[in-house]
Amino acid sequence: MDNMDLTCGHFVNPFTDIGFKIIFGQPASKELLITLLNELLAGEHRIENLIFLDKENHSDSMADAGIIYDLYCLTDTGEYIIVEMQNRFHSSFLDRTLFYMCRAIGRQVENLREKRRKERELQTGKPETEEDFLLSEPMQENYGSRYKLSTVYGIFLMNFREPGLEEKFRTDTVIADRESGKVVNPHFRQIFLQFPYFTKELKDCETLYDKLIYTLKNMQHWNRMPDALKEQVFNRLEELAAVANLSLEDRIAYDKALDRYRVSRIVEEDAREAGWKKGLAEGRAEGRAEGLAEGLAEGQAKEKVAIARNLKSLGLSTAQIAQATGLTEEEVESTVNN
Repeated sequence: MDNMDLTCGHFVNPFTDIGFKIIFGQPASKELLITLLNELLAGEHRIENLIFLDKENHSDSMADAGIIYDLYCLTDTGEYIIVEMQNRFHSSFLDRTLFYMCRAIGRQVENLREKRRKERELQTGKPETEEDFLLSEPMQENYGSRYKLSTVYGIFLMNFREPGLEEKFRTDTVIADRESGKVVNPHFRQIFLQFPYFTKELKDCETLYDKLIYTLKNMQHWNRMPDALKEQVFNRLEELAAVANLSLEDRIAYDKALDRYRVSRIVEEDAREAGWKKGLAEGRAEGRAEGLAEGLAEGQAKEKVAIARNLKSLGLSTAQIAQATGLTEEEVESTVNN
């Protein structure tokens, strides 16, 4: 782990839940989100306005807390956009993103009336009463019209490498014919951004898109915006993301989020390094590839146990220890009590 990961700069860390919310998930930062999305979708789609449909992070379980931060948006032309920051690797990540996309698509059919009312509200700029909406709502022409979908975009910002994806920064997926590559249904679109693979230096970032990605990856280490970032969007980002500009409530929440982020990174790196060293030594002693694999697994397991006990002695809850070590809560209880 780079020592810079533990430094506290002038700007919030976007890989924390509060940092992500401050930069992209509040009304004042909507223009920043629109700019990022338009850069990602350049040549494909342009967004003029959007609204946030979820006001808070609705993780599916306690295990998601501190890992997944997401936004659910509706654009002025009727597209739905999921923007998610995934802080660390977990198994079945790609399956979970597929589930989120399918759930967003399913909502369109299940909540057809609410969907149309929100779309009309966004287009007109004013809310409608239920009575006004019913009077203006046209009758459905046929059964099939119920299943006419708006496009759902999934934008997944990943602070880790996903083994199921190619070793590159950006991966775009669509529903397409396997043989010809022709898109079969244009309403399902996923973009995966693996930040560890973005290695450009600022001097090599010629487009606004590259500059935005570079900034998101590095800004938590800066004391000021680099002179090379002249565009207006970075002036706005500098204003919103400055730690000194946070409200007292947000500052307290951000400090807690930053502590969770640091503990997570330290635990993961320590466990990985210790497990690797112990596993490598045992594997060499046995002289077989099987011994190496078993040694790695055993070393990692023992390291997790030691870390769990240390975290328990520091007063962390079972849920927090499970989140930090990757153990289940049942395993944590069994480990720290034996």
